[in-house]
Amino acid sequence: MTRDANAPCSWTSGIAVVIPSYKVTRHILGVLAAIGPEVDAVYCVDDACPDNSGEFIERNATDPRVRVLRNPHNQGVGGAMITGYQQAIADGATVIVKIDGDGQMDPALLPAFVAPILAGEADYTKGNRFWDLAQIRQMPLARRIGNLGLSFMAKASTGYWDVFDPTNGYTAIHARVAAMLPFNSISKRYFFETDILFRLNTVRAVVIDVPMDARYGDETSGLKASKIFFEFLFKHARNLGKRVGYNYFLRDLSLASLELLAAVLLLGFGLGFGGWHWVRSVQAESATPVGTVMIATVAVVSGLQFLLAFFGYDIASVPRRPLSQLLARRPLIKRISHDE
Repeated sequence: MTRDANAPCSWTSGIAVVIPSYKVTRHILGVLAAIGPEVDAVYCVDDACPDNSGEFIERNATDPRVRVLRNPHNQGVGGAMITGYQQAIADGATVIVKIDGDGQMDPALLPAFVAPILAGEADYTKGNRFWDLAQIRQMPLARRIGNLGLSFMAKASTGYWDVFDPTNGYTAIHARVAAMLPFNSISKRYFFETDILFRLNTVRAVVIDVPMDARYGDETSGLKASKIFFEFLFKHARNLGKRVGYNYFLRDLSLASLELLAAVLLLGFGLGFGGWHWVRSVQAESATPVGTVMIATVAVVSGLQFLLAFFGYDIASVPRRPLSQLLARRPLIKRISHDE
């Protein structure tokens, strides 16, 4: 589809926007009005909203690109996005962008999220509000601290060590890559954005950050750090275990796999052996023999070295080759194979 020369983008593509529409009647019309002509379709997902957001949008929105989808039961932001993803994929979209309906995300930034995907540089793009240090001050202190902590946990659990701000919901994904995701297994509430990153790593998709400013108005966030900290901690640990098991022992067995095994065995032995002898020494009120201390120390130090070596390999193995480009070549590969 050829765009007007005056449009902000010149690419030819099917771009769809999905907007989770739960209690957003105060802001949604302004968000819809700001979406530029480069977008082909807009899906507003009414996730069983008590304010009847879907009906409000249908009654007041005049943009012919807007379509309301409805979930019969509230599933959270992830459930709303999965509904939108599935419909956009079925309708033949090329790139699917997520924008919240509460006015926090500037639709004018959409080209910056879509361009790397259409250029074949990424499979998934996400916002990063920490890129410009001068802008971070606009973010409330509690969110700032919470996002910093979540970012470090997310780096380990998702394997994307070079991205930050994992809970940022301003994202874009290539439809071919989205179609590969196990929608039935992805977390459907606040852990959705981070769980998506974990799932993307399992298929080796390329993810990049897009700098954006923190933007807050009169909206109220439903994400309370005190309520989700332990839930997120558990899910991050679960995903870390699954990612390491899948990437380093099921899919592949590399030097890093052996380094991790050595680290676990040496650290476990060193801490267990040293701790047991320390307790015995305390109970007997006697000094621990130097040889015993050295055995425990060498085991722990060696284990830490192996662990650091594993992390070095893991950090260096962040996906760099866009999966969408490989998927695009599949029909050609099949035709060549058939001709041969």
